[in-house]
Parts: sequence; C-alpha cells; structure tokens
Amino acid sequence: MRSPADIPDTRTRILEAAVNRFGQDGFDASLRAIAADVGVSAPAILKHFDSKEELRRACDEHVVEVVQKYKTEAMRSDDLRTTFLTQMAMVDEFQPLIRYVVRSLMTGGAAARNLLTDMYDEAERWMAEGVRSGVMRPSRDERARVKLTFSISLGWLLQSVLMTDKDLGDLDADFWRQTTHELMLPALELYTHGLLTDSTLLDAYAPERTDQPTDGDPPATPETA
Repeated sequence: MRSPADIPDTRTRILEAAVNRFGQDGFDASLRAIAADVGVSAPAILKHFDSKEELRRACDEHVVEVVQKYKTEAMRSDDLRTTFLTQMAMVDEFQPLIRYVVRSLMTGGAAARNLLTDMYDEAERWMAEGVRSGVMRPSRDERARVKLTFSISLGWLLQSVLMTDKDLGDLDADFWRQTTHELMLPALELYTHGLLTDSTLLDAYAPERTDQPTDGDPPATPETA
C-alpha cells in the first residue's frame, strides 16, 4: 500500500489507468472507460490531456520513464543482486506496462515505431551507465546491441502471447509472471556466459565490417583506456 506521500496525483492516476486500459482493451478503448477506472469524468481527462492521441503519447512517455528509472537504478546499484531480486519481486506491478508495450507492437503503425525508438534511446543511456559502472561490457555497436536485446525480450513476450489461445486482454497475472520468469534464466545465462565457446565466428566476421574495429576486442571503457 502506498503511503500518503506516495499517492499519485490525478494526472498520474489517469496515465496509469490509461496504460492498463489500453493494454487490456486496445487503443480503441474510450476515455469514458478510462475515466471510470480513475473515478473521474471523461471531461476531467481532457483537462490534463487535450485529446486521446495526446493521452496515448503521454502513456508512451510514462512507460519509457518507468522502465528507465528501474534500469538505471539497477546499473547504479552497489548491490546489483539485491536490487535485481527486489525488482523481480515487483513483476506483478510491471504487468500493465509489459502488456501495454506488447499491445502497441501488435497494433503497429507510427505510434509503435515511435515507442520503440524512445525505448531504444533510453536503453542506450542505461546501458552506457552499466558500462561506466562495470556491470556491462562495452560493445562495438551499442545501438545494435540495444536492438538485439529488445528483440530477445520483446520477441519472447510476443511469441508467448501468440502461442496462447486467448486475446491479449484476457491473459491473467499468472501468465505474465510465468512468461517473465521463463525468460530470465536463458536470457541471463546467455548474457552472462555467452553462447559460443570461442571467437572464431566473430574474428571471421568483424574484419568484413568496414565500419567497425577490426581487432578482436571491444572498444575500451574510459576506465581501461
């Protein structure tokens, strides 16, 4: 339960309700339905957001901001293990955001592309924080690495949804909890230990990339330069 100091203002409550409602019902969900979830009137929403389109854009920003907050917290943590386990214990709280992102990707269009671009930009920032803190290795192509990690996590979520016989909005908390935990072990194993046993393929491919360094090591960090 939130303390009085943590109770969100009306605008934040509208955003949280809209993220949840759009994720559940799609972006055709009405302002009236969102207002009912918040306990306000539809005109009250328009006092904070000029239109439904502006509300959706604000939802995108809200989702990106929340993800950035927790990822940066982990990258800066002096006790990464505890921070990670604490955040994993909060998986139920993150479900509306996860469902919203999946809904946006499944809907497609310019809005989905803009959301992905914003998420890429923020991921580059928190990954750079991880490199600075020594949690992550540097990459020859940070943007490409961001896109790869997103393809793993978002691809996992999309395929999990598509493999069910239910509509996205009908998937319950147990589904999202199980899907998230099933992803964690193979993802962390891959990110921690890698997949290939040696650098044969990387050494063969990297020299062919004229836009990339040709040595066998990734670029140095400021600490190792």
